[in-house]
Amino acid sequence: MNAMRGNLGWIEVVCGPMFSGKSEELIRRLRRAEIARQRVQIFKPILDHRYSADHIVSHDDTRIRSEAVNTAAEMEAKLDLRTEVIGVDEAQFLGEAIVPLVVRLADMGKRIIIAGLDTDYLGRPFHPMPELLAVADEITKALAICMQCGNPAKHTQRLIASEDLIVVGAAGMYEARCRRCFEPNLAAEEVQKNEVQKKAEAVSAGAK
Repeated sequence: MNAMRGNLGWIEVVCGPMFSGKSEELIRRLRRAEIARQRVQIFKPILDHRYSADHIVSHDDTRIRSEAVNTAAEMEAKLDLRTEVIGVDEAQFLGEAIVPLVVRLADMGKRIIIAGLDTDYLGRPFHPMPELLAVADEITKALAICMQCGNPAKHTQRLIASEDLIVVGAAGMYEARCRRCFEPNLAAEEVQKNEVQKKAEAVSAGAK
């Protein structure tokens, strides 16, 4: 850890694609803080209930208890002023207000550890993660392994038919891919295939 200690707060951001170990690294750092008997509070977005409603859970089933919140304002309302270390998973789902909040908390002397996706299913910056990276004191960029070729992977590939920005899912809905294997238009193509299939089924049903 290169960040200064004492009464000076700081912000750590762990970012990368799905299946890169972000939540696992977040949990590791928070466990160390708990072992050091620091006062720790941990938050996650309420919409991320893939594995547990009240725990942050990594894909290898490492877990730590957390509080579910809808917004950054709700997270702030639940904070205990005595808390020394604050963990936030899937920060990209908490909105732009998370940025000034964590800056204020760091200015108050808190250590904030954040994990989240830095790009969306199209490979675009996933706000507010770029803004969090800009205000961070320490950044860890995690890479996964491409599930197509085995090279280092920086992208999250959506496999299902949906063009919504937020679709919470795990294995079977997403996979990690490298720059060469990444297909940003795949989800849109799946949507089109489904529409064509529905039309064909409707025509076939009408003919009967």
